[in-house]
Amino acid sequence: SASLVGSEMCIRDRKKTWSAAMAALMIGSLLSGCSGSKTAAPSTTAASSEAATEAETTIEAFTEEETENSQTAAETPGEGEGAAESSAAQPVDSDVVVRIGSLKGPTSMGLVELMDKAEKNEALCNYEFTMVTAADELLGKMVSGDLDIALVPANVASVLYNKTQGGISVIDINTLGVLDIVASDSSIQSIADLKGKTLYLTGKGTSPDYVIRYLLSENGLSESDVTLEYKSEPTEVAAVLKEQPDAIGLLPQPFVTAACAQNEKLSIVLDLTKEWEALQGEGGSRLVTGVTVVRNEFLKENPPVIDTFLTEHAASAAFANEKPEETSQLIAAAGIIEKAPVAQKALPYCNIVCLTGEEMKSALSGYLQVLFDQDAKSVGGKLPGDEFYYIQ
Repeated sequence: SASLVGSEMCIRDRKKTWSAAMAALMIGSLLSGCSGSKTAAPSTTAASSEAATEAETTIEAFTEEETENSQTAAETPGEGEGAAESSAAQPVDSDVVVRIGSLKGPTSMGLVELMDKAEKNEALCNYEFTMVTAADELLGKMVSGDLDIALVPANVASVLYNKTQGGISVIDINTLGVLDIVASDSSIQSIADLKGKTLYLTGKGTSPDYVIRYLLSENGLSESDVTLEYKSEPTEVAAVLKEQPDAIGLLPQPFVTAACAQNEKLSIVLDLTKEWEALQGEGGSRLVTGVTVVRNEFLKENPPVIDTFLTEHAASAAFANEKPEETSQLIAAAGIIEKAPVAQKALPYCNIVCLTGEEMKSALSGYLQVLFDQDAKSVGGKLPGDEFYYIQ
């Protein structure tokens, strides 16, 4: 099997039962994903507001004013490090079709190079990518066995694991934090500076809500110190920022980039990923947005396929970070973000990674613990055990 991000993968032989009732599961915070080579027709169903909360819906209408002279954002994350080159793996049985699904957004951005290779028949596996706009459709396909791999929000993976009695495993982290606080007030330089202010955000009881509440609490602020004003989707928060010059918003990428492009007075005043890591310190948990999960039945039957996918996923994530201009063209072609210049500006802030092994487990388990401490239901009632993590 291929070596990936310094950690070797192993297959845990587990027999778990999938519950058909899971098809009715209501998930309150779903991320996005991909389109691809042998791509199923994208669903025309509007994404739920919960999906929008997780930054995984399209921003076509929201970015239509952006022009071709957009400049590349200044910071480039150093993640995706250690990504293995796909040439290190060997082609596997082409009769095995690997069905991969997710929603539009940052998680897809790390897949577009692999999707392009698959479209050109240059990938090492026989991949079939499905892009949907409704979270329940994606989960339904995983439960029914119509998908083998899915890119989902970190806490949703835990919920899915518990609801299916251990029927899935997490194989990598594909996206770290994508949440930023945006304002025209440059005096906001720390979480403590939010005291006495109103913060507009989406999704009460979803991951962004849990994250900001954790950060406020750890910085000595209570609910009475900061007013949290909830909106149904990121575009509504962006509208408030545009209408009210002194408004402060919590938005996910790529909505942050689009909002700043449309209003030159706005800027990122706080990067919540950096705020999280400042609290956790070296070796602590990390702010995790998206993970990749696999059905254990498929995992057990196709170990070489999963190892090869991980190698190619890592290479695709590295490509997104190292070649933003080329990647942005692929993103636009896939319909993830309508305009390539907007995609190119957003890419450095999307924290695209491919973390596996012990690094994945340390980052994700700590993040889930923080959510669990706030609300056990956010992770499905209990924390997953060690068998949840695909590690050797």
